[in-house]
Amino acid sequence: MAKHAFDKFINKAASGAKKKEAIRQEKRKLKQEKREKIQELRNKKQETRIKAQDARNKEQGKYEVRSTKYEGKESNKEQETRDKGQDSRFKEQDSRNKKQSKYEVRSKKYEIGNQKPEIRNQKSGKHKSPTTNYSQSPADEPQPTHKVLRTNYKQQLETEDWKPETGLMPLNKFIAHAGISARREAAEIVKQGKVQVNGSVVHEPGFKVSSNDKVQVNGKQIFPQRNLVYILLNKPKDYITTAKDPEGRKTVFDLIKTATKERVYPVGRLDRNTTGVLLMTNDGELAQKLTHPSFEVKKLYEVKLDKPLAKKDFETILNGVTLEDGLVKADALAYADAKDKSIIGIEIHSGRNRIVRRLFEHLHYDVKNLDRVMFANLTKKNVDRGKWRYLREKEIRLLKYMNQSFVRSKK
Repeated sequence: MAKHAFDKFINKAASGAKKKEAIRQEKRKLKQEKREKIQELRNKKQETRIKAQDARNKEQGKYEVRSTKYEGKESNKEQETRDKGQDSRFKEQDSRNKKQSKYEVRSKKYEIGNQKPEIRNQKSGKHKSPTTNYSQSPADEPQPTHKVLRTNYKQQLETEDWKPETGLMPLNKFIAHAGISARREAAEIVKQGKVQVNGSVVHEPGFKVSSNDKVQVNGKQIFPQRNLVYILLNKPKDYITTAKDPEGRKTVFDLIKTATKERVYPVGRLDRNTTGVLLMTNDGELAQKLTHPSFEVKKLYEVKLDKPLAKKDFETILNGVTLEDGLVKADALAYADAKDKSIIGIEIHSGRNRIVRRLFEHLHYDVKNLDRVMFANLTKKNVDRGKWRYLREKEIRLLKYMNQSFVRSKK
């Protein structure tokens, strides 16, 4: 057989996958060689740095040896000057002490000389001098008629006519601070005769009490809360905003069992089928501010109606609707979805019971879903339905100082 018959097998060039793999291997080799060269350069640079550092250290050692010699000489001279200065100061102090002792001897002589006329007057029975008798013992001195209250920074005088501030507050406010309820509800509890102060039943919510008084609600003594808690809950449907339900229905307190051991209560109310932002706290003073009509705190709701809202009714809501308990007017109104006009966004500051539902029902609309999107400056962003979170310090500060961003501007 001819030799050239095997050439196509012997000299066959790589093709396809084998060719690509060969190219990859070649690239890897080139990269590896490049890395090795870079590493060699780095090692050389490192060696030159080490050598330069060693040379600097040697030079520094020479200078240090020289400096210690000079420092030894200088330190001896400095010590001598310090010793001389110390001796001169001791001498000056001795001379001052001697002069002081002379003046003390003279002053004692003058004191004795001043006391002699008093002694002569006492023996002869004449009128006493108004000068102070230093020989009198502290026990013989007349005691003051008032008490002296000493503190770390000042002295106060407490007479029979003057008494320190007791920190008085209204009884309903005291109950709210104890975390029993909001101030309005506390006022009703007092009027019902369920509150005793120092063993006596009190019916006036404005009755002044202090932290020293014994206040009992339903026979249990209460104390003002110090550990304030602020919880934002994204309320789901089928939960009611009360602590206990006689019918055994689910309450919002079932959702925050693990949040705190403090007794908190909801700020305002949401219906059983209303969802959204609900603030819960034991800060009675803040709850009073956020729910009182005079502060006109903003609330934003998303309403799903059974049919599109007509333009005529849209204008009617903005102009105001008269319900059985008075006129109600929306602060702002808009279609939440341009394609679906049955979804409405309404901003309102009124805190009347079921006000949004009654407003639309009066215009013959059935509210299918009602969700509170915002209360004051609080939203349900990043809080899933049925979940809760604590308020941040900035949010609490804005609420307490009633930031104008969530209070309706009065025209």
